[in-house]
Amino acid sequence: MIFLSLLIFIGYILFFPKDAVDAAAKGLMLWYERVLPTLLPFAILSNILIYSNYLQYINRLFAPLLKRLFPVSENGAFVLLTGFLFGFPMGSKNCAELLKCGRLEKKEADILFVVTNNISPVFITSFILCGQLKLPQLSVLSLLILYVPPLVLLIVCGGRESRSTKHRAAMTEKIPASGSQMNFKIIDAGIMNGFETLTRLGGYIMLFSMIASMIGKLPLSPLVRLVLTGTAELTNGIGMLPASGLKPPVQYILAMAFTAFGGLSGIAQTSSMICGTGLSLKKYCITKLLLTIVSGLLAGCVTLLFPV
Repeated sequence: MIFLSLLIFIGYILFFPKDAVDAAAKGLMLWYERVLPTLLPFAILSNILIYSNYLQYINRLFAPLLKRLFPVSENGAFVLLTGFLFGFPMGSKNCAELLKCGRLEKKEADILFVVTNNISPVFITSFILCGQLKLPQLSVLSLLILYVPPLVLLIVCGGRESRSTKHRAAMTEKIPASGSQMNFKIIDAGIMNGFETLTRLGGYIMLFSMIASMIGKLPLSPLVRLVLTGTAELTNGIGMLPASGLKPPVQYILAMAFTAFGGLSGIAQTSSMICGTGLSLKKYCITKLLLTIVSGLLAGCVTLLFPV
């Protein structure tokens, strides 16, 4: 099946070269204009903080409050904060980095990399709600729809997995509080790691933009093509909503569902972030599907209470 899919993909490029090149260019421009300048600085700084051991000072500022609200360790609080503030894929990336260097428990990482790997609030409010759907009045409700379910999941699963805080505290003590260092070797490594990460993301965004374009050639109904495109690649699917002819409530529900799922492109990018860590991509996919259903149902309730 994989070989057949590759043959079909190559055939699409050969028989529809203009469409394939346009889709690749569109994906690369999206990466260059939105993803690269937004995420690259945070990817570089996160790596520098983690491997220079200056992360402990960030944790002293934010971890006490977050640990009271959610069942996370100090380093888990950093993953939680960066994942929700800076958006996908910073949650899974930082979770994987901390797990690799032994600063995060495997059980905690199993939960955190799923619940923190969400689309950034800036992208949701600016591109989706203001740019495409023209529904800025639903910004706060939309963020609650997308962020509350994973946070509830974190409280339920995290609390069950970490009833005892002694083991977590003991693990933190293994990491020396002193010995923070900053040199050009750490900075260079952080820069290269950031560029490697963002380059991989650019490749996946380009490939799935081409797949979304290929879906548009299939002899299917417009609604089915829209759903398949949004399932494959989030940005292309949401970009089709305004011209779809669907009623605004249906557009909003689909947009929230696409965003909660993150697309197959997001799953592929997450897989590259957690490679070699032992974290379960299968668990990630199942959880994302469940969160998609919950967010879609909540979005339906919002359209009933607040007609759009």
